[in-house]
Amino acid sequence: MPVEIGKVVEGTVTGITNFGAFIQLPQGKTGLCHISEVADDYVKNIHTYLKEQQKVMVKVIAIDGNGKISLSIRQAQEKPPKKSNQPMQIDWQKKNADAGLSFEDKLLKFLKDSDEKQQQLKKNMKDSRRGNGYNRKDAMR
Repeated sequence: MPVEIGKVVEGTVTGITNFGAFIQLPQGKTGLCHISEVADDYVKNIHTYLKEQQKVMVKVIAIDGNGKISLSIRQAQEKPPKKSNQPMQIDWQKKNADAGLSFEDKLLKFLKDSDEKQQQLKKNMKDSRRGNGYNRKDAMR
């Protein structure tokens, strides 16, 4: 099968350099996988990702006029589907406890709940200041 742009084929790593890896393709052709095409992560040392004689799946990404073949390992790997940036779906038909209340009643309920939470926080702060074990009156004696 001839090497064509866009095809994913299996190859064997035949040589590793600082800038990439040479990969033997079917029919005896050799291509270069640049270091930036080895993995999705930043590759500082290519030897941590590839070893000589390792079998790898590569995608042919370019063939220039001189017959040089550019390959990509990272593009040959299947990626999980991207998560959608869509906002969370809300069921507007869903009934809730405040459904029958007017806006003013909902606002009053919110203010009451908020005030209760504020009072509880203030009480907790006051209690935590008192409970430190140090009493000024004891120190004055």
